[in-house]
Amino acid sequence: MKKILSGLAAGALLAGAIPAMAADDVTLQLKWVTQAQFAGYYVAKDQGFYDDEDLNVTINVGGPDLAPPQVIAGGGADVIVEWMPAALAARENGVPIVNIAQPFKSSGLTLVCLKEHGIETPADFPGHTLGTWFFGNELPLFSWMSKLGIPTDGSEGGVTVQKINFNVDPLLQKQAECITAMTYNEYWQIIDAGLTPDDLVIFKYEDEGISTLEDGLYVLEESLEDPAFVDKMVRFVRASMKGWKWAEENPDEAAMIVLDNDLTGAQTEKHQKRMMSEIAKLTAGSNGTLDPADFDRTVDVLLSAGADPVITERPEGAWTHMITDEALGDAM
Repeated sequence: MKKILSGLAAGALLAGAIPAMAADDVTLQLKWVTQAQFAGYYVAKDQGFYDDEDLNVTINVGGPDLAPPQVIAGGGADVIVEWMPAALAARENGVPIVNIAQPFKSSGLTLVCLKEHGIETPADFPGHTLGTWFFGNELPLFSWMSKLGIPTDGSEGGVTVQKINFNVDPLLQKQAECITAMTYNEYWQIIDAGLTPDDLVIFKYEDEGISTLEDGLYVLEESLEDPAFVDKMVRFVRASMKGWKWAEENPDEAAMIVLDNDLTGAQTEKHQKRMMSEIAKLTAGSNGTLDPADFDRTVDVLLSAGADPVITERPEGAWTHMITDEALGDAM
């Protein structure tokens, strides 16, 4: 008996001497700065969901002059958050990225106009200036205008598209009659600036039948040929979706986790809690698996944009269920 116990003790000591395997590194590139738009990833890290999957996840923030497809093409990230119009445009232009998961089911994209300018329907757009963000964010607006047959070069019968920063100043200062705004962010900045809903006319892209998918997870196609990378992404998506569902169920707590990760100190508790409440409406109904019907709708919108479509042909291989099938299993 002593020999057996001695052997077990020696084995335990030997096991303790062997260093634990290092967690697998994953770098996630966000589309924008730290805010509740990305709460699921910050929650997954804060709550240990990534640790549970043996992952060491680095979350890199975005910015006004950053295009996530360029980052991943340059080797700066393993996986990126991107809107599908920009992702499909990048793919057609030589950056072969693939959607591996789709946490956002609905679109939060709107065009907000000051009512005083007399814009009541899309037919009233010609002759006005529409402000939008660029670096891929402008593609839904251009697609919409092209579908409506409205030129975007400022010519007679058309609109002037103004590149704006990620704020609402152009609307408030009346440099543009309408600006792009998200339901969870810029809209509330307009309200906080002193305007009321009665001062505004809001066009929701979903209501106009031109909504496209936002905030999907994308990787390089060639990376999916590596079984070790695929395994990392399975664990990453599984943990991330746990984070998203936790955030939906605990929006105020999720907002505070986001604030804890905001190193700039630019965000406020009021704004992030409000944002998280709105974001939860967009992730509701998705467990992370891309609905092919949503993909087809997005592609149809982009292809039907008249003489100047965002993409010129229906993409092949632009999404896969390879990761979510294994990551989510029966949760689908």
